[in-house]
Amino acid sequence: MPGIGIPPLADNLPPILKRNYGKWLSHEHPRPGVIKHDSETGEACFTVRAGMPPNARVSTHTLRALCDLADEFAGGYFRVTQRNSCEFVGVPEPRIDELIARLAQMGFPVGGTNRSLHNTVCCTGYLHCHLAATDPAAIMKAVSEMLLKEFQNDCLPAKLKISGSGCINNCGEGSTADIGVVGVHRDLPPSKEDKLKGCELPLVISVCPVGAIKPKGPGMIEIDAQRCIHCPACSVACAAMAPIGSPDGDGVAIVVGGKAANTGRGPALAKVVVPYLPNNPPYWPEVTSTIRKVVDAWSAHARKDERVGDWIGRIGWQKFYERAGLPLSFKVVDGYDARSLDYAKSNVRFNW
Repeated sequence: MPGIGIPPLADNLPPILKRNYGKWLSHEHPRPGVIKHDSETGEACFTVRAGMPPNARVSTHTLRALCDLADEFAGGYFRVTQRNSCEFVGVPEPRIDELIARLAQMGFPVGGTNRSLHNTVCCTGYLHCHLAATDPAAIMKAVSEMLLKEFQNDCLPAKLKISGSGCINNCGEGSTADIGVVGVHRDLPPSKEDKLKGCELPLVISVCPVGAIKPKGPGMIEIDAQRCIHCPACSVACAAMAPIGSPDGDGVAIVVGGKAANTGRGPALAKVVVPYLPNNPPYWPEVTSTIRKVVDAWSAHARKDERVGDWIGRIGWQKFYERAGLPLSFKVVDGYDARSLDYAKSNVRFNW
C-alpha cells in the first residue's frame, strides 16, 4: 500500500549507483574526504563527505542550502551516514574542488574518511532527554574543534571514532567507539516518600537492571547504595525517583577501546579508563585534554590499521596507562566483591 512502510531502496539511489549496482570492484581515497568507487563498467563514482553537527541537528535553512548544493553538484542526491556525515554522491571529478570550497564557506569541513577522525556523534542529551548527566553535543563539538586537523587529514594509524552519551544507557554508543564520553550520575535516586504512592512499585522494583531497589513495608521502597549503578531506569518508571542527578555530582567517564567491526580483535565494549571528570562547559578542558592524551599516545605507538582497542590489546592496559599519562584507579580495574558474585563487574555499565 502506498505510503506504508520503508520506501524501496532502489527508488532513492542516484542513477550512477543504479547503473552499477552489484558491479563495484574497489574503492580508494584520492584525498581526505573524497571516496572513489570503481566499477567493472569503467565508470567511477566520486563521493564527497562533509562533517556535520554530532547530534545531527541542523536548521531548515541549512538543510535547504545542503539540498541546493546536492542539486548543483550531485544531481540532487546526498545521504546522511551512520555517523551523521553528509555525503554528496556522484560528484563530477572536475567539480570536487568547487564543492569543497562551497562547503567551507558554509562552515562544513570535508574529511572523515580513511585513516582519520570520523565524524563525532552523540545522543540528543539535554535537548530532548531528561536522563542526561552531561551535554554530549557540546562536548563532542569541543572535541571536534580540538581534532579538526585529524578530521581533515589522513594522519592517524587507522580510523578513529569518538562518541558521546548523556548517561550510561549509551544511546550515543560511547561504549562501542574507540573513545567514548559517557555521562555519569553519582547521586542515588531521591525516592520521595510522599509521591511514591502515585507509582506502581512492582514496576519500579523490576525495572532496576541490578536489583538495587527492594520493598520496604507497604507503599515504600529502599535503595541498596552498593548495588545502584546510577542509571536513570527507575526515574522513567516513577516520577518520584527523578531527577537522580545534581549539578555538583554529575559528570562524565572516559571509556576506551570499543569497536563494532569484525576486524582485528573483533567487536568489543570499551573499558572505563577515567571514572569521573567534572562537567565544565563550555570548553570541557578536562575531557578534551584526556582525549588528546589518548589520541597522541595511540598515534605515536600504534601500527598501521590498528584501532585503539587492538593497540591496547597488543601492549596491555598497564603500558596504555603509562604511554597515555593517565592515573590508574582501582575503580577501573575489573573484578568482583568477594562477598557475593552479585557484585561482579565486567563491563562499562558495572565498572564503578
